[in-house]
Parts: sequence; structure tokens; C-alpha cells
Amino acid sequence: MVLRDATPTDFDAILALNEESVGFLSPLTPARLARLHGQAALHRVVEEHGRVVAFLLAFREGAVYDSPNYQWFAARFDRFLYVDRVVVARDLQGHGLGARLYRDLFERALADGVPVVTAEYDLEPPNPVSARFHEGFGFREVGRQWVAGGAKLVSLQAVAIGSNVDGGSPLR
Repeated sequence: MVLRDATPTDFDAILALNEESVGFLSPLTPARLARLHGQAALHRVVEEHGRVVAFLLAFREGAVYDSPNYQWFAARFDRFLYVDRVVVARDLQGHGLGARLYRDLFERALADGVPVVTAEYDLEPPNPVSARFHEGFGFREVGRQWVAGGAKLVSLQAVAIGSNVDGGSPLR
């Protein structure tokens, strides 16, 4: 398996993967994906035998992004790397691909001197797999909010990177 930067030639596969998990994610159109790709600090894919089987899309502070979760973090953190979505093909879930993408993300954050990585997962409707996954990477809840017109309650999560691991607060 190869971990690499996403390119526009991957967009059809990324859209299909996103659609598989759209119950836990916001939908993507080709135009929206192209816009997000252009602003992303990190857009990575895992490819196996020519097939894109997982992807991660993340943004730094200062992005022009209308996600209410991104905006929540932007209002509270000076410098951060926000995981907008990480998706693994259903037939390969549980094989460590999400963890591989997150380790890559943490390495990038550390190399770039980013003090905190942020993400969210659904509490209503519940997503216990994502909750366990993020807990395993040391994320902690820093807030909650209702999104999608009140249809979803999300747990807003953060984990300190590098020098902040000693307890320094990444919050403003």
C-alpha cells in the first residue's frame, strides 16, 4: 500500500469513499471537493493496487472554509491542523489504514510546528468506532455543538502536539 498526496485524478474514488460514509460526514460534490483540495493543508490517500482505499483531508488555521466545526476551532485556537474527514473503504476498515493516515498527519503537524490537531465525531447519532479511534490517539473533548440543522451533536476534540504535550494549553 502506498500513502501519497491526493491529486485531481483521485477525486472520483474520493467521492465514492465519502458517499460510503456520508452518514457520518457531510456530502461532497466534485466542485466542493476541488475547492477543499485547493485549500487543504493535507490531502492524502492510501492506494492499493491502483485503487484509492482511504483518504484524509485536513486544514490549517486561516482557511476559507464554511464548516461549522472548522469555524468553532478557528474561533478558539490560534494555530491548529483540523481533520475534516478520514475515510477508509468499508472492505478494509479495521486494517490500520485510518491509523496510518493519522500517524502521517501527526508527523506533518510535528514537522510544521503545529501545536494542536483537532477533529470531531458524532455523539448523536453515535459513532463509537470514531470515539474509540480518537481516544486511542489521545484526543480529548474540548466542546460540543449541534450541526446539520440540529440533526447531529458532535464532540469537538483536540490533542496537543510536540511542545504542548507537556501540558501547555493550545487554546487561546
